[in-house]
Amino acid sequence: MSIIKSVVISCAGIGSRLGSGTPKSLLDINGRTLISRQLDYFRTVENIRIVLGFRANDIINEVLKYRNDVVFVFNHEYFETKTGASFYVGAQYAGDYVLEWDGDLIVHPDDVDSILNTEGEFICYSDITSDEAVFVQTDKDGNVLAFSRESGDYEWTGPACISKSRLKPSNQNVYNMFEPNLPMKGMKIRAYDIDTQYDLERVSNIVKSWEV
Repeated sequence: MSIIKSVVISCAGIGSRLGSGTPKSLLDINGRTLISRQLDYFRTVENIRIVLGFRANDIINEVLKYRNDVVFVFNHEYFETKTGASFYVGAQYAGDYVLEWDGDLIVHPDDVDSILNTEGEFICYSDITSDEAVFVQTDKDGNVLAFSRESGDYEWTGPACISKSRLKPSNQNVYNMFEPNLPMKGMKIRAYDIDTQYDLERVSNIVKSWEV
């Protein structure tokens, strides 16, 4: 059983930059949907909460193929709000510590295990790979000092874990919700999000290399 008891997966967005009309959580990565891979990550987690918006029924049907104990939460304003709003509504009635996980994020399985067995609050980051990254600035011990659109040591990808008591309603991005609590413990992981068709092709190849 993992230390982290509650995971919020934000799957409400429309994935407009992909231009396919398919929610990112339903994207096919080497024969498996992204959400099915994420659910496999969390097979030891008791409380999984999935935030829905765009094409909610399709995502529910896919999730129920793998687990029937997931809590579905709706962000009815998904078209007008950012990821912070989905995380906030998903975290309501969750456990004391909540792990935020974007619905378009793929993480190396070994790093998932490390995340799920880390106590307390922390922020994950990766090597810089995106053209339009949100940067993470760290100290010599890897603690997160700041987020920046200008420069940094690493790239913000999430996931991140925080005490539910610190969360406030937000219409900002998830990383903005963590800024008032910095500095925080940092963890470097192998993680990639999917924003474009190029990202999807790249991630498919990366995942294939992990599974060799």
